[in-house]
Amino acid sequence: MNNKEQLEATLKNELNTIADCSESIKQEPNKTLTLLKQAVVSGQETLKKHFQEHHNAYQVVFGRSYFVDLIIQQVADIKFNTLLSEVSIIAVGGYGRGELHPHSDVDLMILLPNEHENKYDESIEQFLMLLWDIKLEIGHSVRTLDECVTEAEKDITVITNITESRPLSGSQSLYLKMLDSTSTKNIWDSKSFFEAKLREQHSRHIKFESSAFKLEPNIKESHGGLRDIQMIGWVAKRHFGASTLDELVEHGFLTAEEFKTLEQGEELFWQIRASLHYLSGRREDRLLFDYQRDLALEYDFEDGPNNLAIESFMQRYYRTAMELERLNEMLLQLLKEAILFTNQSTEPEIINTRFEVVHGFINARNTNIFIQTPTALLEIFLLLELNTEIQGVKAETIRLIRENKHLINDEFRQSDKAKELFISIISAPEGVTHELRRMNRYGILAAYIPAFEKIVGRMQYDLFHAYTVDEHTLSVVRNLRRFSAAEFLHEYPLCSAVFNHLPKPELIYLAGLFHDIAKGRGGDHSALGAVDAKEFCLNHNLPEADAELVSWLVSSHLIMSVTAQKKDISDPDIVNNFAHQVKNQTQLDYLYLLTVADIRGTNPTTWNNWKDSLLAELYNKTSVVLRLGIQTSVSIDKSIRQSQKSSLNILTKQGYTPEHIEAIWQPFGNEYFLRFTPDEIARHILLVLEDENTSIPVVQFEPQADKGTIEISIYMGNIDGQFVTTTAALEQMGLNVVDAFIMATDNDENTLNIFQALNGENTVGELEELRLVLIEKLTQIDMATAPPNQRTPRTIKHFTMPTKISFSQERAKNRTIIEISSVDKPGLLARISRAFLESNVRVHNAKIATMGEKADDLFHITDFNNKPITDETIQQTITKKLISYLDET
Repeated sequence: MNNKEQLEATLKNELNTIADCSESIKQEPNKTLTLLKQAVVSGQETLKKHFQEHHNAYQVVFGRSYFVDLIIQQVADIKFNTLLSEVSIIAVGGYGRGELHPHSDVDLMILLPNEHENKYDESIEQFLMLLWDIKLEIGHSVRTLDECVTEAEKDITVITNITESRPLSGSQSLYLKMLDSTSTKNIWDSKSFFEAKLREQHSRHIKFESSAFKLEPNIKESHGGLRDIQMIGWVAKRHFGASTLDELVEHGFLTAEEFKTLEQGEELFWQIRASLHYLSGRREDRLLFDYQRDLALEYDFEDGPNNLAIESFMQRYYRTAMELERLNEMLLQLLKEAILFTNQSTEPEIINTRFEVVHGFINARNTNIFIQTPTALLEIFLLLELNTEIQGVKAETIRLIRENKHLINDEFRQSDKAKELFISIISAPEGVTHELRRMNRYGILAAYIPAFEKIVGRMQYDLFHAYTVDEHTLSVVRNLRRFSAAEFLHEYPLCSAVFNHLPKPELIYLAGLFHDIAKGRGGDHSALGAVDAKEFCLNHNLPEADAELVSWLVSSHLIMSVTAQKKDISDPDIVNNFAHQVKNQTQLDYLYLLTVADIRGTNPTTWNNWKDSLLAELYNKTSVVLRLGIQTSVSIDKSIRQSQKSSLNILTKQGYTPEHIEAIWQPFGNEYFLRFTPDEIARHILLVLEDENTSIPVVQFEPQADKGTIEISIYMGNIDGQFVTTTAALEQMGLNVVDAFIMATDNDENTLNIFQALNGENTVGELEELRLVLIEKLTQIDMATAPPNQRTPRTIKHFTMPTKISFSQERAKNRTIIEISSVDKPGLLARISRAFLESNVRVHNAKIATMGEKADDLFHITDFNNKPITDETIQQTITKKLISYLDET
């Protein structure tokens, strides 16, 4: 007896007591609930044990369905009694296919004859109540035969459920009448059914963000998931009457090898889904971070020198999803030709000796075309770019591409024709992103660029990178392409303007394609990728200068992001140093565009107007330096005087004298005037003037539409604890602080504090309420203010990293710079502020950057006497204090 037979025999034994005692149960109904509960619990335990011992999801999934069949049949017999012969109990949905994962719902339809006068109501209610009482998760519908047909006509999901239904108990003739009434001769012919399912799949893919490559994919619903396999089965059953997918091999729609790939993909996903259900103890189809580590260990993946076990496990998942996605595309195209075009005969439109267009899809003119002309494996994608009216690739040609991709070898890659074709693909006026994605899906991109194969499906186990490396890479190229399109000019006007001045746009696409190509190899991926990029460019006969530019962009693709987000770009020295790294305007243009495209393609939640404004500010300031030369003390003084003059002009128009204004800002210092615009300076001075008439802190909330932030300006007495009180209060308000500037005035008697917080779309009234709350907090500063006690998000809990703290000296300003890297968590800034206060540290500037689960914060600090902190012993004390607060759970 094999494992499956043993399992079924064991499950059947679980019900022997009930089956043997069915008559006594009817006489003593109180026994029914206890016995059935025991049977369900025992059966579930048997299934779980079997899965743990044999790890065979097929046996467990079909075994549970078999077991539930027995339960339902027994319950139906008990509760319907003699009425059972007049109704039909039908399994629908996954249960209709005989598939029940460990915690999947049991979907039932109770089919009634048209004329019943409510005679079955009591039996139905008792039947369902008993199933719920024994802890079966039942989803059900109760319909007459006519109602069933009416609902099926209106709703594609209803007819889909009926298509894969099977009878469990009761009237077989009633069930057969339903099948006949809902067959293709009466409703939903093959064509309309297929078109509706295509629309349904398209909507589902949009709902799940059209990507299988999210960090926490849904194994059932995401692109390339189990639903995509089921989609083929539904259409095949409706059109061919095929009960299993292997019948598609007999119909000539699948090769034996393709069916094997489909079967292996389904088997893997079933295994993972069953494991997910057991790990979570519920119906859970999302590969959440909560379970990825346990699953990786369960499937015998181990941490390696360059790959975590989780990353290797997820790469297997993503690559399988990509294969299933390709098969879904090909099979749907074949079915479309069989169902939609079956009676349409049109003459092929000849493109050249190798390709033609049939029903809007490009097709190889003979099955040996790729053997005769291997470079046609690239040519087809160029033709798709040049002929944008073509809808896609014909299914037989997709199959030929996959079967012949092994022809892309070293000899192929060294051929001048292949090189010319690839550069033409990357340089095409339209369709570059679309065809690079198609090349990736068909395996051609990885075959042509072997280094790319290593990043296909490669996950990065963090919250910053929301996609696999290959998906992120192609998203970056897409973002770059959008800068060139007139219809997207409104999205990023500066980027579009800069792009229009690029001498060779294809170079930035190549940089985008290679910028992360060395991820997962160990070492500096930027440096390693730069080597690959230069070699590729030179091998493709690009001029040396172009190869150097692409290589430099890959090696430097992070420097602008780091400078803008982690350094004080109001400091001329910072901008001067960055300009020195960039060297010239052309390289700045390319780097700026690549940086914006990279951040936008990393995570949909990462990009915001604040980062946009920082990068634009750095770009514009660096452009000035590259045009006029390095900023000197003379040019800086001139800039400060101009800023003051413009600010005075604004303020004197409101009735204030220059002498009064100059007296106020006299102690402000050059740093302030370099950091803020004349409009901002005028607003701050008005805040100080308001303080002359009040004894409480003056607070202003000012939305900054261009930056996507709220500027919180505070002028008050210089009191210890105001920074920690402010940060704690702002975090409690749900405001995410990204920048802070703290300046003592009036011989240290007062301070002007300027915070930038991301705008949560607060109304004017809400901002006024927040302002009043902050004033109240600052009026009653509590030195013992505790950081806000907020719940740590689920996703953050699964990432651990040691807190890293480093000190450096900013000698020009007589300050110390402390950099803190830690796991982001609610109240993080308030915790840091509390540690600073208890360590007698004063904050002057803060740059707050969050990258997924990681916070990289930089503070310019001194002691309470405004002296830099250079003593290593004091630095160690501060470090210990910070770690004690940051490592708190």
